[in-house]
Amino acid sequence: MNVISIQPENSDTVTVDEGSLSCDLGSKSFLKKFIQNNGFDVHFQPIVSLAADDIFAYEGLCRVTDTNPFGTIDQLFQQARKLGEICALDMRCRENTICRASQHQIDKTGAQLFINVCPTSLQQGGHNSGETERMVKAWGLKKENVVLEVTEQEAVSNYSLFLEAIKYYRSCGFKIAIDDFGAGYGGLKMLSLIAPDFVKIDRHFFHDIDSAHINYSLIDAIATICHRIGIDVIAEGIETENEVKICQDFDIQLIQGYHFAKPAPKLIRKEDICFPPSRSFLQNSKGVYDEAICIEDIASYANPVHVGERVLQIKERFSEDAELCCLPVLKGNTVCGMINRHRFMETQMVGRHGYGKDLNYYKKVSDILDDEYLQVPHYMPIEEVARKINRRKNIRMYDDICVTRSGKYIGTVAVVDILNAVTDKSILYAKGANPLTGMPGNEFIQREIVKMLSQSVHFDICYIDIDSFKPYNDKHGYAMGDEVIKEVGRIAVKSAKKFRINGIGFAGHIGGDDFILITRPKQSIDASNFIIDSFSRQLPRFHTQESIETGCYTSLDRLGNIQEFPLLSLSVGIVSTEVHHITSAAQISSIASDLKKRAKTIAGSAVIRDRRGLSWHEK
Repeated sequence: MNVISIQPENSDTVTVDEGSLSCDLGSKSFLKKFIQNNGFDVHFQPIVSLAADDIFAYEGLCRVTDTNPFGTIDQLFQQARKLGEICALDMRCRENTICRASQHQIDKTGAQLFINVCPTSLQQGGHNSGETERMVKAWGLKKENVVLEVTEQEAVSNYSLFLEAIKYYRSCGFKIAIDDFGAGYGGLKMLSLIAPDFVKIDRHFFHDIDSAHINYSLIDAIATICHRIGIDVIAEGIETENEVKICQDFDIQLIQGYHFAKPAPKLIRKEDICFPPSRSFLQNSKGVYDEAICIEDIASYANPVHVGERVLQIKERFSEDAELCCLPVLKGNTVCGMINRHRFMETQMVGRHGYGKDLNYYKKVSDILDDEYLQVPHYMPIEEVARKINRRKNIRMYDDICVTRSGKYIGTVAVVDILNAVTDKSILYAKGANPLTGMPGNEFIQREIVKMLSQSVHFDICYIDIDSFKPYNDKHGYAMGDEVIKEVGRIAVKSAKKFRINGIGFAGHIGGDDFILITRPKQSIDASNFIIDSFSRQLPRFHTQESIETGCYTSLDRLGNIQEFPLLSLSVGIVSTEVHHITSAAQISSIASDLKKRAKTIAGSAVIRDRRGLSWHEK
């Protein structure tokens, strides 16, 4: 059987005696003896750093041995909670992890050691303070290289005791991590109270991300929050190459999962791990249409300065580059301020009496930093950034804008570049408008979809088609047909404005009798029904009294035969990014085409929205 021998500095060796495991599994005495006899082993899983192409840390994971009657480590902990032995079990697991890591000479790898800590044990009045510090010292490890992982999946009932324990460990020099973030009880409250060094995003958010597009947005939100307040993010349970790319998209540099290595009894070597190629995070969509859609499209990287640098270094930067107007200031990877050339030279280098340089000679950037600046996420449309600029104070109107991705600095944009981009876009809009309705045309529609996709928000695309429009056009003439098209367009624009939420509400004219409407998912069906109801009330304008009374009219079909056709109606197919992981306008068009065909099989006006199945509304 597997035996762990723990013998640091005059400690007695503890071994397992199989004969002693004959007690009742549900008894406290059996559990205490099992913990004392050390019936489990430790495996280690690496946490890799994409930025360094190296192993950043190893997490120690306790494993029950083959002779352990409890089955799994989770079942063992459940039993320990019931019988009040959670502290003893938790401390035994910690010591096993520290022991094994030391025996495998983790200190020589330079990697950190992550140890799981049970929150319940930290809330016990009998919790032995100083034991973990003693273990680490006894086994020759450095406290600053040890990270205590507190799982979020367990409820914390006594926050005062819990926080007191966390504060104590941090004062000893240990780092703190929240494990399984987003999967348990603590959430943002635990994040706020603990202010950890690391947050491990639960594997649930990364799995099946193509079909669960909401997870993509949640990962972005968690990463952005953590990056902005200086917390390192670790992605857990990464198993596929696509999941690694998702991490790279959000600048999550620390990754743990089967894609790189499974837990093993020994420390995995760096040479045994295949690291992915690095990716540029300043990836934009400008090349698609050679047009600025989001602020990232016109951002450029300006080497930042850090809060700890001296003020005179700022002067040197401005002196070396006459075109440099503003310098972003970082604390870690996050922006904490901007330095404007003219205000800096006037205030810090000259000053009111000409002694600015002498007075600031020994100062650091943090001493003179003005933190009033404009920071925007990479996906923000240039028009929205322009509106934000317009609301700034006059003295800061022409300061550069900082652009971030998931909370991390990626570049800056000059105000003049934003004004030029807005002007160019207005010209393109005018050129791309449909001549009949004046609505945005096909190219502009595709640009709008690309913009929406880059923002990583959920939206629905409603494709609207006038049923049997050709025979109507043949019967009543092109002038009347044009009036029908203009009316549908007018109603679509009205619907887009009526159901516009958080800046999402767009109507376009693809061409002919095809229109498009973009809304938030919860508004798409109501917005489509609004169009259908409004159009239905206009039918007397487009049909004779006789046709209205009989509910049909006669015209030639595609083969030239006389046929009866029902009154004008609309078919709407709705494609939702809640249902599909959309990556292009072409993909949307393909899905919508199928949905519209199904809507047309229903008599009269109909709306079909794909919800992993079919749902429709008939009018």
